Amino acid sequence: MSKLKYIIACIALICSCGVYTFTGADIHPDIKTISISYFQNQATLVQPVLSQKFTDALQDQFIQQTSLNLIKTNGDLHFEGYISDYQVKPISISSNDQANQNRLSIKVFVRFKNQSEPDKSYEQSFNRYADFDSSLNLSNVEEDLMDEIIIELIEDIFNKAVVNW
Repeated sequence: MSKLKYIIACIALICSCGVYTFTGADIHPDIKTISISYFQNQATLVQPVLSQKFTDALQDQFIQQTSLNLIKTNGDLHFEGYISDYQVKPISISSNDQANQNRLSIKVFVRFKNQSEPDKSYEQSFNRYADFDSSLNLSNVEEDLMDEIIIELIEDIFNKAVVNW
């Protein structure tokens, strides 16, 4: 019977501590909603589906990893920004001036506003990349690389906003 009391006490303690998630998110108990504006692609090189994929991935991260309700505007937490760079460049050159490796990089500018805890708000650029063999055609690997980079960017943005490590 004492084990049952211990389990009930632990559950009550966890439930009384505001918003607790197993992702490490530390969200003030007054925060109930999140709004995420569409991230326009303002890069010189525009990949047509990148803005939608990025915005959807950021929304999905917060829906899946927190108990916040997604609303269109004026959330307790609010994200807005734009994709500032999307580029492919060679990173490793062979002795005959041919690229051995190329790098796809994506840079995103994020403006995060926390209504309950303004000191946790920020404006910051996040940059991630993925390398691929130059013998591969970019169009054959671009979508997979883009998805990989988006996941890393979203993790960085999520951690900066709600994981206080």
